[in-house]
Amino acid sequence: MRLFKREDYLEKIRGFYHDDGVIKVLTGVRRCGKSCLMQTIADELRAEGIAEDHIIYLDLDRYGFRSVKTPGQLEALIEPALRIDGMKYLFIDEIKNVEGFEEVVNEFRAEGGFSIFITGSSSYLLSGELATKLTGRYVEFEVQTLSFKEYQEMKRFLGQEADPNPVAELDRYILEGGFPKALDYPKMADKRAYASSVIREIFEKDIRRRVKVKNVSVFNRVRDYVINNFGATASLTNILSDLERQGVRIKRETLNRYLQILEDAKIISRCTRFDMKSRKSLQGEQKYYLADLSFYFALNTDNRINYGPVLENIVYNYARSLGYEVSVGRIGKLECDFVMRSSEMEYAYVQVAMTIMSDRSTEDREYRPLEQVRDNWPKFVITRSDPIQQRSGIVHENVTELIGEGRTFGVAQAIASPEANRSQN
Repeated sequence: MRLFKREDYLEKIRGFYHDDGVIKVLTGVRRCGKSCLMQTIADELRAEGIAEDHIIYLDLDRYGFRSVKTPGQLEALIEPALRIDGMKYLFIDEIKNVEGFEEVVNEFRAEGGFSIFITGSSSYLLSGELATKLTGRYVEFEVQTLSFKEYQEMKRFLGQEADPNPVAELDRYILEGGFPKALDYPKMADKRAYASSVIREIFEKDIRRRVKVKNVSVFNRVRDYVINNFGATASLTNILSDLERQGVRIKRETLNRYLQILEDAKIISRCTRFDMKSRKSLQGEQKYYLADLSFYFALNTDNRINYGPVLENIVYNYARSLGYEVSVGRIGKLECDFVMRSSEMEYAYVQVAMTIMSDRSTEDREYRPLEQVRDNWPKFVITRSDPIQQRSGIVHENVTELIGEGRTFGVAQAIASPEANRSQN
């Protein structure tokens, strides 16, 4: 079977292929493509000349392995590989099906000669025993659903026709979502049904088996509320008030627990506030973004797109896929949609809007917070399809080019932008 190569992720992982000192952990929402990514890694190793008997691939969600539930059973599957000389490559998909897997993974890592790759679809994978016993001995690669760039690339890979108008193609991506499997279904109704099935699967496999939710109907109301209000400024207090107006009474600590469950299951991602003057995180209000926009459209029959939060969600997930830490920025009374920090401790400031062309006040609203930032890190205004503007040395990009062409938010990108250069000269 030919696999679509997610090059942006493979490039990050390749440097660790032959490292038996750290465990490679692929995390991400269920059905985002972790398994295919891991199979692609195995294929690349084969292409390098690694013998088949040196590649041990265990998919614990598949027939023949579902009965593997204990550390002893898992150990028995791997143990014969000890007799093979040289480096072995051990892949374990959905390893959290085995309670106590941490001891086994650590045992074979300590044995040496095993380059280990594991996947899991919830944050529980990196909590408890794995985090405490393997501190400094694992590296996490968080996998998102398809970005707009990958969506277009995968359609070409599958021989599917793409809309020559990039803005129309972006709207299609928004409505269909980025789950790779959804591209197999030509009808929108089938794509929505698939997204709904993913939500149910997450509850059954990633939530119900691991945490006790006493009142499932209330939990689902909280889930639906957060999904329907993604990208909105939220606090426990205003969520409690909104739910109460809908007739849902819930304790503050229960709400907090339910939100954490949704976050751990990677249905939502919390974006906290960051004060741009003090360089400190702020408590209280935050925003929640969706692992995939199809979660929203699967719960709603309305196809109208609210571009404000939708474009924010797309930019947020794309930045996370590039490895940025992302916060909501505040400078005085002004808000900046995103403050991004790279692994090299470089910052970028980003405003996202459907358009800045409505009137001068709309343009000022998006540019003013960035103009208040006095440091020299890159600053971006990102829109849907506006003519490119030049103002204050701030880089203006449309999301179809920025993400569709795989650009970044780095210093080099800002310097290379002809629009930014012209506005500074």
